[in-house]
Amino acid sequence: MSDLSFVGQPTPMIDGPAKVTGNLKYTGDLKLAGMLHARFVLSTYAHAAVRGIDADAALAVPGVQSVLTAADLPEVTPSSRAKLMLARDRVIFVGQPVALVLADSPAAAADGAELVEVDYDPLEAVTSMDAAVAEGAPVIWPKGIPTGAEDEAAHGADTGGDSEEDEGEASNIAGRTHMEKGDVAAAFAAADVVVQRTFETPMVHQSSIETQGWVVQPNPLTGGVTMWGSLQSPFGARMDVADALGVPESDVTIYGMPVGGAFGAKFGLYEPLVALVAVTVGRPVSLILTRGEELLTTNPAPGLRIAAKLGFKSDGSLLAMQSTVTADTGVYPSGLGGFAAMQFASFYRCGNYVLESINVVTNKQSVGAYRAPTSPTAFMAVETLFDEAAAKLNIDPVELRLKNAARAGDPAPDGGDFPVIGMVETLEAAREHPLWRNREESREQGRGVGIAIGGWMGGLEPGASVCKLNRDGVLQVQIGTADLSGTPTSFALLAAEAYGVSPDKVRFVYSDTDSAPYGGGVGGSKTLYTLGNAVIRAAQDARRQTLAIAAEEFEVSAEDLEIVSGRVQVRGFPDRSIGLGDIAGKGMTFGGKYEPVQGNGSQAVTDRAPSFCAQIAEVEVDEETGDVNLLNLAVVQDVGRAINPLAVEGQMQGGAVQGVGWALYEEMRYDDDGQLLSGSWMDYAMPDAVQAAPIQTQIVEVPSISGPFGARGVGEPPVIPTVAAIANAVAHATGVRLAQTPMTPPRVLAALKKRENGR
Repeated sequence: MSDLSFVGQPTPMIDGPAKVTGNLKYTGDLKLAGMLHARFVLSTYAHAAVRGIDADAALAVPGVQSVLTAADLPEVTPSSRAKLMLARDRVIFVGQPVALVLADSPAAAADGAELVEVDYDPLEAVTSMDAAVAEGAPVIWPKGIPTGAEDEAAHGADTGGDSEEDEGEASNIAGRTHMEKGDVAAAFAAADVVVQRTFETPMVHQSSIETQGWVVQPNPLTGGVTMWGSLQSPFGARMDVADALGVPESDVTIYGMPVGGAFGAKFGLYEPLVALVAVTVGRPVSLILTRGEELLTTNPAPGLRIAAKLGFKSDGSLLAMQSTVTADTGVYPSGLGGFAAMQFASFYRCGNYVLESINVVTNKQSVGAYRAPTSPTAFMAVETLFDEAAAKLNIDPVELRLKNAARAGDPAPDGGDFPVIGMVETLEAAREHPLWRNREESREQGRGVGIAIGGWMGGLEPGASVCKLNRDGVLQVQIGTADLSGTPTSFALLAAEAYGVSPDKVRFVYSDTDSAPYGGGVGGSKTLYTLGNAVIRAAQDARRQTLAIAAEEFEVSAEDLEIVSGRVQVRGFPDRSIGLGDIAGKGMTFGGKYEPVQGNGSQAVTDRAPSFCAQIAEVEVDEETGDVNLLNLAVVQDVGRAINPLAVEGQMQGGAVQGVGWALYEEMRYDDDGQLLSGSWMDYAMPDAVQAAPIQTQIVEVPSISGPFGARGVGEPPVIPTVAAIANAVAHATGVRLAQTPMTPPRVLAALKKRENGR
């Protein structure tokens, strides 16, 4: 691949200047004529009957135009948390929208929302997994639990194995999964070393810089709408909105705006509700969530508990794996517990396992996908147990992982066999990293060094692209997915490479669902992997058309032509050339004999490209305060082929920082009444630039079979192993193994106290 001109070159983001200067427009910047600003009135109870709503005081606020309740809107039953409507007769979590205030300004809407009085009759709530499954617990859905959210499959986190919903008497157990292979009991009986622990992680919020937001323009002629939104899946939003409005999808147009962070949270939430409101009032409506609303009423990662067990032979061979995952999914069900169970046993060779999950609904906001859904918890369990087993077996932790690592041809969790994968190469690169090689020297200085690896199978979804050659010689690339995670620059590099122009002659266009070719949602580390080949094929098609026109003009074969510096020339005769803009113009002229240059490309790749990330953490633990100080973090990742190394390193660093948040800081804390205690960024702790520690990145390239130029998905893996790497580093420094996050000073001190007491 050394003959590539642009792919593999570190390239600054093409939209970087617009972002850092504030010139890029986000959903919240949009202003339409006659637009109303909306503000939610949110439930203050986790479970209560709604006896009445008094909006008189709110309607008296200057600028307030109306206050809508569920009675004012068409009755659409929310089939999942991705299609939430206003509460009708009861509320089932703190933060559930009860009414919507519409006003001429955001300030008036906020003032009005404060004055809406809701008469509640509090009901008993269940706000923890244990309370929800306790005997005699109130049942959240006595008439049957609705279906789960669709964003898991869109994010590449759908569950394999046998899945079933609980039948019979109503309960708060939304579903179970069971996956089994081999004779697990016999394998554990034959094991020389067995390690087991129960691990817990709380709900964790995506907390992107830009909150969720939508602007909707109703169309009175069709009953449809045009929507602008901070979305990960414009075409998915079109489907949900059309379904809620009862109109054909062709009557709904979605513009995916630039997204200021999403991480799985923006696959669908209040789009149908905002559309219904706009159609009902017959005016444009803007709903931009505040930070408090974002934390209180959107969809964080689920709380998880994993009871995990591993069995090894004395030579380090992994004999058996067992896990039971209990997932707190909030008020709507989710299959993410089953995905956590599958992730636990996906990437090590093992012929005997039993994996179970129980998904429990509680009176809390519903959960959704968050970067590598459930994987930080699943790998915290398996990777800390691997380290514990390595100590008991007296085997180097990396060597134990290498001995059992999956390789090409081994059974994969999706039912097939692993293709070419880089788990071994990633571990070998991490083994040679100075941070790992000097770990004993670090321990002599009172520090600890830990290692862990994480894997991601990768998502799949069809998609298409269009490449047009313009009169100015610029190649315009069009796709229908969302503007997120630096993909415009990477796609521009692919198009430039395939067509034969420099990247600065490529313009990347995100279009609405009416004019753009189909593009799947951005998530699951699948966007570049799946759409990249569509862009390449479209650019190659445009190149073929370009050369065909030039060949006819010069009366030569297309094989005798080349594209150099924005011109098509005959090989060996640079004076016989024509500009790309001139070629484009020949297909845009009255009476012209050439068709416009417009390349088309599509793909439906079905081969996954699993990717892996190993991380090495160095920590210092203050045994008097329990504070864990992260000193260094090395991120080693197989990316297949780094299309844009600068963007790849950014993804690696960003994912690792989020992993630090999981490990040490972040937690959605609720009291027994279901009140969120961490409902602002003052209370919801996240790592800052100092706390994130110096991050070293090392790119490993084991090309995939089907990815563009061998690329693999990059976004998910770097968040996965951080928790386990830090936990293993703490154990290396103190001898204490932590199994609950965040690893706060009180929890560390409690563990140290148990060590001192010999427990």
